[in-house]
Amino acid sequence: MADEVNIDLLDATGKKVGTVAPAPAFSVAPNTALLHQSVLRHLSNRRAGTADTKTRDDVRGGGRKPWRQKGTGRARQGSIRSPQWRKGGVVFGPHPRSYVIDMNKRQRRIALAQGIAQRCTEHGLSIIDVTGFAPVKTKEMLAVLFAAGEHKCTLFVLHKGADAGAGAIALAARNIPHVKVIAHDELSVHALFGHERIIMTQAAYDGLAEVCGG
Repeated sequence: MADEVNIDLLDATGKKVGTVAPAPAFSVAPNTALLHQSVLRHLSNRRAGTADTKTRDDVRGGGRKPWRQKGTGRARQGSIRSPQWRKGGVVFGPHPRSYVIDMNKRQRRIALAQGIAQRCTEHGLSIIDVTGFAPVKTKEMLAVLFAAGEHKCTLFVLHKGADAGAGAIALAARNIPHVKVIAHDELSVHALFGHERIIMTQAAYDGLAEVCGG
């Protein structure tokens, strides 16, 4: 990075207790094109692609010629299910298709590392120590997330395998508006830029650093 950036360290009560320099894996300059491709892939892969319309062959009826070919003074017509007729078939309408965009593993990891690095430069990333933290009620989680009094759209990233209170944290935060809890292996560039503040547990941060640096 061009400028020295530190990540805030939070204790189990949500208070800032220090700072730490970003891991080498997150000390990279962002590539706007790669980040855009990653977000576009995420949004495209969510599309169902089930929109469908009927052509003139699929619409029921229309087998008989509506009137004779000549002598009526009207334009010739072969079927009342032609596209120019009401209730007729649709021309060039959508049909079921896949919107999946492929992106290799190396590119995905680089994009994720660059996204985390970008949030570090924006001071939108914090690391929290959740040792011994297992909230029972939602208000306990609220006190931790918004200890500074700023109610921002927050993404809480935890490590389900290493964080002992991961299940309790997810349950306590599920009813809080504008707060989303995900596992570190579910994190995407779209999620990073879709929230004002990112809070990661130490285990989640270390796990992402290992994956992105490998």
